[in-house]
Amino acid sequence: MSAATDASADNVELDELTDNRTLWEKTKSLSAKNPLGAFGLVVVIVMVFMALFADIITWHDPVDISFEYMLVVPSWDFLLGTDQLGRDIFSRIVYGARTALLVGITASVVGAFIGLVLGVASAYFGGTFDLLFQRFMDVFMAFPLIILALAIVSIFGGGIDKVILAITIPFIPRCARVVRSNALAIREIPYVDAARAMGFSHTRIILRHMVPNVMAPFLIMITAFVGQAILTEASLSYLGMGVQEPTPAWGLMLQGGAEEYAESAPWVPIFPGVAITLAVFGFNLFGDAVRDTLDPRLRSQ
Repeated sequence: MSAATDASADNVELDELTDNRTLWEKTKSLSAKNPLGAFGLVVVIVMVFMALFADIITWHDPVDISFEYMLVVPSWDFLLGTDQLGRDIFSRIVYGARTALLVGITASVVGAFIGLVLGVASAYFGGTFDLLFQRFMDVFMAFPLIILALAIVSIFGGGIDKVILAITIPFIPRCARVVRSNALAIREIPYVDAARAMGFSHTRIILRHMVPNVMAPFLIMITAFVGQAILTEASLSYLGMGVQEPTPAWGLMLQGGAEEYAESAPWVPIFPGVAITLAVFGFNLFGDAVRDTLDPRLRSQ
């Protein structure tokens, strides 16, 4: 069974080396094989476009309060209507994409990178260090993500920087656990023993020989974490412990209109809720597609 799997993976790599298709043809082929992943990629691209060009595609200041235009229904001037303070909802959603991506990408990359280093080091050194490190990680893994994030922001306070810290810390043990499981197998490969025998330093062996071989699960973890980070940031902001006014954030928009205006002005809570749903759903689908692409066993099926 193992030999058949290895042969299948080798065939996949050979096909890649002999593939002369253009990038556009490869993109269409991957989209046809994984339409949900293609949809997720489109959502991610749209969100990044909104964040980068928010100043161009909006014509209202997202923090400008105008009591003259309170709770205006969606129209050509206010595409998604206005909230209870007269602020344009479309502008706040577009600028809120910046907040979501800033928190999501920063927390995911930093948390996954620290988890990568700690996970590989734990697998490489083993012994007492590995045992103590895993028990320490178990303490953090015992708490749900949102509970641990709430505890951290309760200690350090709100704000974007504190939210990023609160989301980054719970991601570290999750990534470290996955990376360690892959690094344990790599540690037993003969070239690692050969590097030790040649007198290479621990740092060189870890960085040059082990880390490159666990990059696939590392990248998969990053894409999976972004959606979780966006949802956690929205949850913290909704509870009043995350991003603070007047910064545009989707969770804050829900906090201000989810209950009071659900019936009288339904566009106030609906559009931020749709934005959060699409963003998390899109990143999750894109993460699944990245996993399928980077895992040769899944590609060969």
